[in-house]
Amino acid sequence: MSSDGARRRDVTVADVAKAAQVSKAQAARALGNYGAVSDDVRERVLAAAEELEYRPNELARSMNTGKSHTIGVVVGDIENPHFGLATRGITDTAKKSGYNVILVNTDENTAAEVDAVRVLLDKRVDGLIVAPASSVETQHLRRVHESGRPLVLLDRSADGLALETVAVDMAAISYESTRYLLDAGHRRIAFISTLRTDAEYSEETRLDSSQISDRLAGMRRAYADAGREFPGDLVRLNAGDAGSIRNLTREVLLGGDPATAVVASDGLIALSVVEAIQEMGLRIPDDVSFLMYDDFAWTRLTTPPLTVVAQPVYEMGAAAASALIRQIEGRPPLAPAPEFNATLVRRGSVGAVPDSEPAHSAASSSFSPSLRTSAVP
Repeated sequence: MSSDGARRRDVTVADVAKAAQVSKAQAARALGNYGAVSDDVRERVLAAAEELEYRPNELARSMNTGKSHTIGVVVGDIENPHFGLATRGITDTAKKSGYNVILVNTDENTAAEVDAVRVLLDKRVDGLIVAPASSVETQHLRRVHESGRPLVLLDRSADGLALETVAVDMAAISYESTRYLLDAGHRRIAFISTLRTDAEYSEETRLDSSQISDRLAGMRRAYADAGREFPGDLVRLNAGDAGSIRNLTREVLLGGDPATAVVASDGLIALSVVEAIQEMGLRIPDDVSFLMYDDFAWTRLTTPPLTVVAQPVYEMGAAAASALIRQIEGRPPLAPAPEFNATLVRRGSVGAVPDSEPAHSAASSSFSPSLRTSAVP
């Protein structure tokens, strides 16, 4: 049934038809599982396809059927474990429903996101899941939505677009975690994020990320309810590589009116913040308290274990995939829409403000926290 020549190039429907001794139309119907074809012809065609290692041309199939059974996923940083776990939820759910996933990383760059969306649409994906790099510059997402292509947003919203969005209420959990720090006596709480902005932070600054905007809004509300002034001078955006994050950490801990607690906006930032605290010879929580967003295994393996804001990230990814597949298949969204809540997990990295200011120098006591294992994801 087979020949070396057929194996040296892409095997076509015509090759399968010839090997099975049927017409091309019969082979196409048997392979595509449509139309009338006898059991005998179907068996011969499928046997020939297996022998020739035939693989269907997905682009041609999508042009014929209008469906590619492929989902496009666009995220900001696949190195960030948050997006890695969300993507796992997406792919697991998509696979169960017979969909493949194409993943594109944008490095939180809007221009790269615009290009990624274009490429995925050119590949005729059936729908898109996007974690927007910007909640403000969303014209490309508006065009996708207006074209009728199924679209779900993950983790962040898009201003002015009524789209299905799977995300946690960040303002609420930020308020709770900030009140926790305030109740421990902290007044100077620093916040460090990778969000890019050209201007220094102020309450009037319009931030690109709905997630970061909501977190800072929650912090400000907690301060207001406590009758305290929010320390906007301790908000540090534009954190980049590990070196820049360590520098920002030193800035907030070595200033004239230093922070007594630091909040890291994700796991990657947290690692560099902890490293900077260690390099300065400070102890957590004796000299400085620490809280971070997202709960990963390594946060429980430090001394002390780290206090975190845990999000149901895998479940959010799975829900985003389910919502998109419902759109693709023409089914209505779930009502009511599923809600996802973050949880403040109180461990050992938040303590009371020390009676006296710590000696912010490399000459202070031994490094802590320290990882009890080198297997950091």
